[in-house]
Amino acid sequence: MKCGVVSIMGRPNVGKSTLLNAILNMKLAITTDKAGTTRNIIEGIYQDNDSQIVFIDTPGIHKPINKLGSVLNKKTYQNIDNADILLLLIDASSGFGKGDKFVLNKIKENETAKVFLILNKIDKIGSEKLIKVINEAKDLYNFDEIIPISALKKKAIDDLIMTLKKYLPLDEAIFTNGELTNVSTKFIMGEFVREKIMMLTKQEIPHSVTCYVESYEEYDDLVQIQVLIVVDKESLKKIIIGKNGNMLKRIGILARADMEEFLGKRVFLKTYVKVIENWRDKEKYLIELGIDEKSE
Repeated sequence: MKCGVVSIMGRPNVGKSTLLNAILNMKLAITTDKAGTTRNIIEGIYQDNDSQIVFIDTPGIHKPINKLGSVLNKKTYQNIDNADILLLLIDASSGFGKGDKFVLNKIKENETAKVFLILNKIDKIGSEKLIKVINEAKDLYNFDEIIPISALKKKAIDDLIMTLKKYLPLDEAIFTNGELTNVSTKFIMGEFVREKIMMLTKQEIPHSVTCYVESYEEYDDLVQIQVLIVVDKESLKKIIIGKNGNMLKRIGILARADMEEFLGKRVFLKTYVKVIENWRDKEKYLIELGIDEKSE
């Protein structure tokens, strides 16, 4: 069968997680309109009768302003060398910008992987603009393939998979036990809460919050989950809780709906908020919260 590893690369907020979800036809990675949503390397395993493809959703490459940002860039760079195919995803409606060119220069460091340019969000532009972006891209790099898609509308996803198969080697399956992803169910539950916070709040909150599942107990028809929400300022804690706890209640209701759909069971969700000053710059907390790994 055709097997291999495909890394989805790009600057923040171009639709990498939306593409992964569209390929797998399930909500595995959270998506928002805020840059920097993805913080962990998420592997999604696509499998059909003649192929198994491990797709890797990476944090967007950006100029870091704290240790958290440096950790996210490091995770992404590590996955450039490990892929058979690199997908450079750009927002076609914005064109090929400085951030996209910066990511492309990093991708060029891998001299063995095939490189596809994926033009996302084509539902937002006309054919004339699309042709202009394609011609501009051809002048920048000799891409093995250039494929226009709409991850949100699930347009041309099948074409992308078919094209990937042409380049992947014949090999034995990488995974044999029906796994869908490398991340735990607990991690996904915490991400559902963080997604709702990012959707419902504005300003600096989305970038200064993280969520950690402290307890996860599964029964026959019920799952009990307790999630710790971490922020770095007392003022942000008050915003997330809201007047009379209304904001936290809204976050919980929306997150629980995603959890129940994913798990296929009723969920009893408990959330609370804690302030840890400057957690994004402290290695101890990045490790404890599962964002960074301990050095060997």
